[in-house]
Amino acid sequence: MTQHTASICVYCGSRMGNDPAYRASAVTLGKALAIHDWRLVYGAGDVGLMGQVAQAAQAAGADTFGVIPEHLLNWEVGKRDLTSFIVTENMHERKKVMFMNSDAVVVLPGGAGSLDEFFEILTWRQLGLHKKPILLLNVNGFWDPLIALLDHVIAQGFAEDSLKEFVSVVDDVDQAVETLRAALS
Repeated sequence: MTQHTASICVYCGSRMGNDPAYRASAVTLGKALAIHDWRLVYGAGDVGLMGQVAQAAQAAGADTFGVIPEHLLNWEVGKRDLTSFIVTENMHERKKVMFMNSDAVVVLPGGAGSLDEFFEILTWRQLGLHKKPILLLNVNGFWDPLIALLDHVIAQGFAEDSLKEFVSVVDDVDQAVETLRAALS
């Protein structure tokens, strides 16, 4: 088992999405985690972007820590050849275990599950429950509508301006790596 300097939780889709850049970013991120001796913490699926980031991280030699709820073992094709593979009773426990075993969070493109994970971790940060870096990997502007929504929530008086300070928006994996290196040093 490889010694890791940090554990990076990656939230992303269990589907590939329509833009090939999403897959390319997942693969590049997986490789980057290995290059920097960071452990991947993710949802333990072997499908979609989840599978791509894990396969790339493994192939490049990274430790991988997957967490999947029992009811998704077949749907997300639980990737059992990870360094650590944990099966939880439910989604809440999955998110808690992923959070507790990570030092930072990177959010790649994804759907409702990725949004759920992002908003929970952002809310916890807003409430002062953690200070872990949260990065939105804004591949080809995928997260632009989400960023606009956060601006709208602030403009309408439902959050302080500081809400956006809790999230680093990066356009590519190189920027993500630099942001993580600075935040984790």
